[in-house]
Amino acid sequence: MKKYLFKVEKTGTGFSAYAEDDKIPVGTTGKDMAELKQNILDAMNLYRDYKGLKNLSETDISIRLDVKQFFEYYNVINAKALGDRIGMSQSLLSQYANGIKVPSEKQTQKILLGIKDLGKELTQLEFK
Repeated sequence: MKKYLFKVEKTGTGFSAYAEDDKIPVGTTGKDMAELKQNILDAMNLYRDYKGLKNLSETDISIRLDVKQFFEYYNVINAKALGDRIGMSQSLLSQYANGIKVPSEKQTQKILLGIKDLGKELTQLEFK
């Protein structure tokens, strides 16, 4: 089944999201990322019910944050340490994280790959 992509933006009260495909008139809000994801799924399924289509599951939905929004939401990730890990200067990564500069697609992919690698490594850890 097709993946539906939603662009997420930070608001004063949480987050908003809208379908990137302008043929899908679905948008919603949430106070945090967990609520937003559930609201996206609920809104999409209401739309699909209206259209007589099968309901979606969480795996059918993908969300897109820009680099600045990622660092705002996941502020436990240190930009300097991540920059060292992926071979990017702390200054440049901080400029991306603060919205001063917008990374190219290549730089965005480098950052995302570093974050995903870190996440994969963290899921494999165990404590005594």
